[in-house]
Amino acid sequence: MKVTPLMIASMVGGTVEGDENIEITGFAKIEEAEPGQISFIANPKYAHFIDETKASVLLVDRTIARPEGSSVTLVRVDDPYVALADLLAAFQAQRPRPVGVEQPCFIAEGVEVPEGAYIGAFAYVGRGVRLGRNVMIYPQAYVGDGVTLGDDVVIRAGVRIYEGCVIGDRCIIHSGAVIGADGFGFAPKADGSFEKIAQIGNVVLEEDVEIGANTTVDRATFGSTRIGRGTKLDNLIQIAHNVELGENNVFAAQTGVAGSTRIGSYNRVGGQCGFAGHIRVGDRNEFGAQSGIPNNVGDDKRRIGYPAVDAAKFARTQVYLGRLAELFNKK
Repeated sequence: MKVTPLMIASMVGGTVEGDENIEITGFAKIEEAEPGQISFIANPKYAHFIDETKASVLLVDRTIARPEGSSVTLVRVDDPYVALADLLAAFQAQRPRPVGVEQPCFIAEGVEVPEGAYIGAFAYVGRGVRLGRNVMIYPQAYVGDGVTLGDDVVIRAGVRIYEGCVIGDRCIIHSGAVIGADGFGFAPKADGSFEKIAQIGNVVLEEDVEIGANTTVDRATFGSTRIGRGTKLDNLIQIAHNVELGENNVFAAQTGVAGSTRIGSYNRVGGQCGFAGHIRVGDRNEFGAQSGIPNNVGDDKRRIGYPAVDAAKFARTQVYLGRLAELFNKK
């Protein structure tokens, strides 16, 4: 089927400026695009690429000007990044998906495999597991006893989901992630050794959560470690026992959240941030990369640094630090 700018515009609610009937052959980065391909500009400061790119079509903001004489066709939308996400999702949906049960694998007696599900070779599905519609469990994944997987869940190769965990509809868990390993709980004894505290809770991922590769979410001591609806965790993140994350948060790689911390909704967390245990963080906050958060944080804050402080204060402090040598050299 021939794909044109006019078709793209109709899919994303955009308008076409230029040749609306060019055939689009694929997607590409704007610096590497070739004729026939489509790319995007999400930030107006990169508008100069309209003159430089070889792409035939660009998704752009409605306010970006098209240079006079330009041959590139623009599809103008309200939010190019969101439009691109919608287009890529539609493109991916056209790819064939695996269906059926590959052998060898292990599926415990009594587990119902719904029509449309996929279970890859060498996967393990334990006793009492409940599988939703269109579940995809890739090879060498482990789904422990009593786990619930909702509709349209994707479990990538090598994922480990311990017993009793609940994975909501449309969740995606990437390779190497471990959901429901024991929380780090040990009681110090008089002789200096440590006695393990049994971790008898579980992990609950609500709907539309995505867990990155090699990320770990520990089970609760009792109750549930809970990741709220729509929250996205990058690769190599550690979520400790009894943590509760609200809805629609995004956490970048190598962040760690210590035990029993509660974080609200719509927060944005940069890479390598660390949250102390037993603190409370509100909604709509932004934390810069490598921030250390030792205390409670309210709503609508921007924090950066170790310990994390107001972003404007941090910027001023960096200016002062840069002038220290000058101040010491004054006579």
